[in-house]
Amino acid sequence: MCVQFVDTTGQERVVLIDTSPDLRQQSLRENLHRCDGILFTHNHVDHTFGLDEVRRFNAVMKQPIEIYAERHTLDHLHRVFQHVFEPHKNVNDSFVATLIPNEIVVDEPIDLFGVVFTPMRLLHGRLPIIGYKINVPDGITMAYCTDVSSIPPETWPMLEGLDVLVLDMLRFRHHPTHLTVDQAIEIAEQIGASQTWFIHMTHCISHVEVDASLPPSMNLSYDGLRIE
Repeated sequence: MCVQFVDTTGQERVVLIDTSPDLRQQSLRENLHRCDGILFTHNHVDHTFGLDEVRRFNAVMKQPIEIYAERHTLDHLHRVFQHVFEPHKNVNDSFVATLIPNEIVVDEPIDLFGVVFTPMRLLHGRLPIIGYKINVPDGITMAYCTDVSSIPPETWPMLEGLDVLVLDMLRFRHHPTHLTVDQAIEIAEQIGASQTWFIHMTHCISHVEVDASLPPSMNLSYDGLRIE
């Protein structure tokens, strides 16, 4: 996910949530020229393995990129991308990303150039992960909740009064770490956002058929979706 906005100085900003393995293709498709920060939800490879690609943003911007994650995710990134976080150990000088790690704490807001991202606790099976509530000044309030199987009681109050909910919906059959279609719809109805976009669908979801069957104000997302 990419959050694009203009800060109070008139500077365009780009904040990424996770770095999927196809980040390069996505960045080219969406014509991204910068990256001002990266927020991670959890340490699984489909959410982290594109991190190496952000080095091109470093080169274009001529500055490091701040990244934000819980400690176990930062440890995962350090282990997998040791060449990035410990470049002094590389045998040859190489072109690697320049990153500044920041450990986040649930419920403690992160102000990035005027837009506030508040980490929320979610559960991905038995794995505690992070969702983000995003508050844009004089704009929308959104919650981004990917890879969810359940929402802890303490998180529900943070999901009240949303303009936009982005929520996991994997497939019709039960899955131990993701919401099914029926579960996602039920949770979206309880939250009651003005608009809900479902994400993380599998190939067994027929986009046209399922989208047409959803309750009002709920839709399946798609590549290139823009929310304003």
